[in-house]
Amino acid sequence: MEWTITDAKQLLAIDQEIGEHNLSPAEYEIVRRVIYETGDFDYLEQLYFSDRALTAGAAALSARTPIIVDDPMLKAGIIRLTQHTFVNPVYCCFNSHPHYGITVLAKRYPKGIFITGKKQTTFKSLIKLIEDQKINPAFVIITLPKLIEKDSIEKQLAALTIPHVSIKGRKGSSSVAMGIFQGLIDLSWQLDQQSNAVSSNS
Repeated sequence: MEWTITDAKQLLAIDQEIGEHNLSPAEYEIVRRVIYETGDFDYLEQLYFSDRALTAGAAALSARTPIIVDDPMLKAGIIRLTQHTFVNPVYCCFNSHPHYGITVLAKRYPKGIFITGKKQTTFKSLIKLIEDQKINPAFVIITLPKLIEKDSIEKQLAALTIPHVSIKGRKGSSSVAMGIFQGLIDLSWQLDQQSNAVSSNS
């Protein structure tokens, strides 16, 4: 992502307000992008990273793994980023039949990257497919608003063994998912370009 002077100033303001933290450099980059996207510093404490989540996500992006989302606006934003980097194909669940859409797309791309930032029905269908071992996603971002069934969703997320990034509290949204993805794809692209440069010089 190309940053303007205003963008850089906003990120600097975020860094100054947060100060010291216990996150890894990669995790912090994701968190600051979410705060930049939402303007909400609560996300410093509300993002959860599973073991090897960012490593798995970066590997999946660089392998041009298909991306499946549950929000047309999220799809548009992700396409804008991927078309200048890894050119991953991006698909969105059907708006009128989210269960049918995620089921069809998941079975077509069982090892895809899945991002659910809006629809609880999509989340439930995705979890069921994973639990039944019908799909094995490479990486998952889950940031749906937990306005109902919060405890049930939290329990399912705690049991999820797929590499993932999720929200601990209620305040999920597609904007949060977009911030996570922006940070991840920028980190992944930088690593990919550095690796290519090393290979070219060796």
